[in-house]
Amino acid sequence: MGRTFDEFEVGSRVETPRRTIIDADIMQFAGLTGDFNPLHVDDVFAGESDFGARIAHGPMLVGMTFGLASRAGLFDGTVRGLLDLGWTFTGPVRPGDTVSVVVNVLGKKPSRKPDRGVVEFQFDVLNQRGETVQVGTAKILMTRYSGSAEDRVDPS
Repeated sequence: MGRTFDEFEVGSRVETPRRTIIDADIMQFAGLTGDFNPLHVDDVFAGESDFGARIAHGPMLVGMTFGLASRAGLFDGTVRGLLDLGWTFTGPVRPGDTVSVVVNVLGKKPSRKPDRGVVEFQFDVLNQRGETVQVGTAKILMTRYSGSAEDRVDPS
């Protein structure tokens, strides 16, 4: 079960587990989205590009960012909706790179409805060398819980 609105503290920081990007990830994302840009799927073309090799689709890492945050125990079962998203791509991710995410809580605001609130996050996606390859922000509508932690029941 993920964290509720009430469990997030402005200024808090969470590091996610790591994940190695493999060729199958890139090919499955290409098939799912129909994005067969040769930078992602053609070794010869990509090798002759400024990147020098194939790279992962930028949006694929956006999705993986939320998956890694879920694996860190932040979002499963408590997210009600993604309200806003901003993303910057600062470096390539290649097959064989291992990524992790540092999640920072930037702000939070209760909703008009008492059972929910909005939390603003920053996501720093890092490769295995500690280089930032993507930075994103998101406003997420989260479940708000007014009882004690002991009363909270996992619906699974």
